[in-house]
Amino acid sequence: MEGFRFSHRLRVRYSEIDGQKIVFNAHYLTYIDVAVIDYFEEVFGRDLEELAQENIFDIAMVKSTLEYKKPARFKDMLEIWCRTSRIGGSSLTMEFIITKAGEKDPLVQAEVIYVNYDAAAGKSRAIPDFVRQRIKEFEPAVSL
Repeated sequence: MEGFRFSHRLRVRYSEIDGQKIVFNAHYLTYIDVAVIDYFEEVFGRDLEELAQENIFDIAMVKSTLEYKKPARFKDMLEIWCRTSRIGGSSLTMEFIITKAGEKDPLVQAEVIYVNYDAAAGKSRAIPDFVRQRIKEFEPAVSL
């Protein structure tokens, strides 16, 4: 997928389909959640949970916009493409495209805004410089 350096694959499970025999809409956010953790582990070269436990960097979703193009079905192998498009003071804007593996036509397109979350304080906080640097190295086109 042009412009994306990272993707995560997963297979649609029976429990994720609805009465229409297609993936229930809410599961796409779960797919994005699974992929974004692997994305950050690829970017940082370490477990995202360690960064959260060290109270350095932890993400919390604050906004999501999904546009459904085509349905996914039971046993489809999906590719969840991820990239960071913007880094703000305490927030990150990320873009996602979900396709069937090996295909280019999007099933779902999404934009998600995350904040660097301070669990002890219960609020967002500034994104550390090293996080900005690592993302910029991985995603040269990211807007700062």
